[in-house]
Amino acid sequence: MNEDKMRTFNITGSLETAYKNAIQKLVDENIIERIWKKDFTVWNNDPTEISNRLGWLDCTSVTRKSFDEIHSFVNELKAEGIQNILLLGMGGSSLAPEVFSLVFGGISDIKLSILDSTHPEAVLEKTKNFNPEKTLYIVSTKSGGTVETISFMKYFYNYVLNELGKEKVTKHFAAITDPGSGLEQIAKELNFRKIFLNDPNIGGRFSALSLFGIVPAALVGVDIEKLFIRADSEVLLSKKSGIEIDRNNSALFGALIGVLTEQGKDKLTLVTSEKINTVGAWIEQLVAESTGKNNKGILPVDLEELLSPEYYGDDRVFIYLNLKGDNKKQNLIEKLIQAGFPVIEFELEDIYDLSKQFFLWEFATSIAGWYLGIQPFDQPNVEQAKVIARKILKDYQESGKLNLPEPSFSSNDLIIYSEEKIDKPESALELFLSECESGKNYVSIQAYVNPSWENFNLLQKLRTDILKKYKVATTLGFGPRFLHSTGQLHKGDSGNGLFIQIIDNPKTDVAIPDNALENKSSISFGVLIKAQAFGDRQALLDNKRKVITIEIKNSLEAFFQNLLN
Repeated sequence: MNEDKMRTFNITGSLETAYKNAIQKLVDENIIERIWKKDFTVWNNDPTEISNRLGWLDCTSVTRKSFDEIHSFVNELKAEGIQNILLLGMGGSSLAPEVFSLVFGGISDIKLSILDSTHPEAVLEKTKNFNPEKTLYIVSTKSGGTVETISFMKYFYNYVLNELGKEKVTKHFAAITDPGSGLEQIAKELNFRKIFLNDPNIGGRFSALSLFGIVPAALVGVDIEKLFIRADSEVLLSKKSGIEIDRNNSALFGALIGVLTEQGKDKLTLVTSEKINTVGAWIEQLVAESTGKNNKGILPVDLEELLSPEYYGDDRVFIYLNLKGDNKKQNLIEKLIQAGFPVIEFELEDIYDLSKQFFLWEFATSIAGWYLGIQPFDQPNVEQAKVIARKILKDYQESGKLNLPEPSFSSNDLIIYSEEKIDKPESALELFLSECESGKNYVSIQAYVNPSWENFNLLQKLRTDILKKYKVATTLGFGPRFLHSTGQLHKGDSGNGLFIQIIDNPKTDVAIPDNALENKSSISFGVLIKAQAFGDRQALLDNKRKVITIEIKNSLEAFFQNLLN
């Protein structure tokens, strides 16, 4: 068996002492054995949202039982000439499939795309780009009630019904969900061709190696047997304790990031080989939503431009996930090591080692939670923003208009909502960021816009400008997708984030049917995404976070030209 060694750099002095003590504590308190016995008291004396969330430990053995069913389904679709899969999901239901799609894409004749944006332009693009005759729509949600996913389902079901008719529509829909969920009931009523029922004892962000990840993986041609052989090796090593604990990368890594966080190095900056860079978004959800609570948190920093060491504060630790033979980022990594930054490196033999990384990060996150005194399996603040958004939507349905706060500034080009008085809109961001402190704060750009490559590149430039000017960690998330990942951390951590919300006004809106099979609609995707933005804004303010909201009426590109002087 090929055992990968975790390599660490600059874990010295007090960090090294604390790390050794953490490892000893792991052994003395039998933490690894207790986790494998599913002992909820590792994290909390209350079993709520722990005892029924540890099924991920058994993923490789449980999911294997469905391999024949999965293969049969894939072969059926190929025989019918299905060319595209459009997966409708959010968070844990969409992020692992996205990794498989973008890393392994091209192996199979079937292409997999993800829709996890409620922006009308994103919905319309997916509508236009896929011929329903050649497309299977997979509705994927654990709870079966995720508002975004169910909205996608109702819209696309009616669209395909109108295009293909009653006889054909049912053959173009499948579901992945938990037994007894609302989606299972809907899928039965609408006669979906296939319903995959997942182990209900797995939380969404820990579900990469469950049916939520592996059904889409098989559809794009991943050799799932080979994938699970690799994962098995990591599972086996994660059971090592006592004198063999130095072979347990998962536990050692978890203890180390816990120690680093405790000592103020809580910005977990991900550096990956280009081929596997989409795994960062999956890691981001897992770590942020699991550890961002109780006024603590580990902030994953994904896809930030890698610069020279002078741009980083002493709150950084760099995680280097490198595909064997890819040395493109090695020089910059070596500069960071020479500058004294903690660096943790994992080398992947090839892309199939991603399954080892999935399990390693899940186990490590549970260990970091233990070390920091955090229950990693719940997400209390995620619901907070949803409640406010639902209230905004209910008011809209009753009054016909969105009930929004008073703006601080308004013109023909933009509207700004801020706690500060705004005289000059061109200096609003500089005023907002004026108290940024390197080594402490982070800036989160929350973009409720179409997640196109053009918009991503514009926002990345803004992000890099902020990094260079203020030398603080930066993150970028498209709404409402990030609400299901970093949204928990933003409101549950120690409160060092500054949040820039960017909202646009789509030229074309798309109605959301109140029910599948009916044309009646009381809200649109444009209304939904705006309600989600302002719901999260209020949740951030309620948790005493600093937030500025900028609503752009015209071109996003024009807005960015003079944003940061």
